[in-house]
Amino acid sequence: MAENKKLVEAITSMEEDFAQWYTDVVKKAELIDYASVKGCMVIKPAGYALWENIQKELDAKFKETGVENVYMPMFIPESLLQKEKDHVEGFAPEVAWVTHGGLEPLQERLCVRPTSETLFCDFYKDDVHSYRDLPKCYNQWCSVVRWEKTTRPFLRSREFLWQEGHTVHATAEDAEERTIQMLNVYADFCEEYLAIPVIKGRKTDKEKFAGAEATYTIEALMHDGKALQSGTSHNFGDGFARAFGIQYADKDNTLKYCHQTSWGMSTRIIGGIIMVHGDDSGLVLPPRIAPIHVMVIPIQQKKEGVLEKAAELKDRLVKAGFKVKVDDSDKSPGFKFAEQEMRGIPVRIEIGPKDIENGKCIVVRRDTREKIEVVLGELETKVKEILETMQKDMLERARKHVEAHTYEAKEYDEFCDIINNKPGFVKAMWCGDVSCEEKIKEDTTATSRCMPFEQETISDHCVCCGRPAKKMVYWGKAY
Repeated sequence: MAENKKLVEAITSMEEDFAQWYTDVVKKAELIDYASVKGCMVIKPAGYALWENIQKELDAKFKETGVENVYMPMFIPESLLQKEKDHVEGFAPEVAWVTHGGLEPLQERLCVRPTSETLFCDFYKDDVHSYRDLPKCYNQWCSVVRWEKTTRPFLRSREFLWQEGHTVHATAEDAEERTIQMLNVYADFCEEYLAIPVIKGRKTDKEKFAGAEATYTIEALMHDGKALQSGTSHNFGDGFARAFGIQYADKDNTLKYCHQTSWGMSTRIIGGIIMVHGDDSGLVLPPRIAPIHVMVIPIQQKKEGVLEKAAELKDRLVKAGFKVKVDDSDKSPGFKFAEQEMRGIPVRIEIGPKDIENGKCIVVRRDTREKIEVVLGELETKVKEILETMQKDMLERARKHVEAHTYEAKEYDEFCDIINNKPGFVKAMWCGDVSCEEKIKEDTTATSRCMPFEQETISDHCVCCGRPAKKMVYWGKAY
């Protein structure tokens, strides 16, 4: 048990220092390692397996809506980036530039893509000719580079993995429909697979994507009460189409500008999984996204028949569709338990000589640590039930956490007091003036997270200036 204690003590308590707890977990659970390139991370097998599962499920959902995958170059000529003024201004501080090819200076600088709107636009202007060509619904899985000043594993790094969808449509209505459709895909995925409840809504003009007409977001609440923007979907209107000359011949033979959308989710969502579900022992992974569902841990494994029985249980569960490993290392059982908990594997099975003799085993849930005695003949059925229950319970716990940490404020003093002393979301009315957003950020460091689709009336006046209110907004401090 001393080894067990040592492993857990290596993680700082989240109540003591949440930021250090997070760093300890991503390192000790071997999700990432730091790279020799400052601000970049090495995603290790355990971390990449999570991303592969996210990619697999999202990709299938995208394709169900008619999306096809493509791949664009990672370099963008400076002249191309300059074509959409608001867009380039929004990304200018974060852009990395290539100035040489080998030993020769380039005639034109190349930007390492921070996002690919300009590349897709340059492609679409030659690919779209007629209304019959529309819509074009493309997505790419790739990495992007943004020269962040402050980095943190998964949440903010100079290079990160993501998907970016870019679609082009004949009408404004079609583009808006696709924008909302993809936001709903993200929201459903977070709740159904990641057990993360989200708030869906529209970003204010101050917080919207550079060059977009409207940005929609899903916002999740972390254990420490900070918000995490977890996926975004943007309606570009015809602004990019006009800048790049993307036109199509309509049914009446007149030339019209296309309407576009863009939407993305990145490896940042892995940080969300960690911070919503993790505890002081490490990761807690939702079963539907976990790379390993079950860890079988043989007890007194040197005794005759124990390892063989562990292997038999693994084979049975694998045939039933579960992802299973056996920890037959020479570590102590206590250390193995702590390691399984650290890695967030949803279920462990303990099997020893007495269990075999009694025709039973012990199944332990990672989230609640509940120990369940299971008859060996019923193992497949019981494991399925336990994993399904765990998935539902994790979502429900996360939902209750959001409800318990969502507050309402009518007046500014009340608003500031809540923001500064009660981590979480604050629902408050807003007049629509950016100066109020700026004042709130200056006074509290909180930002508008979104104007939710489901509007409520908290009061008739803006929480900041007292003028007539236009929208109810979720406010909060964010990653």
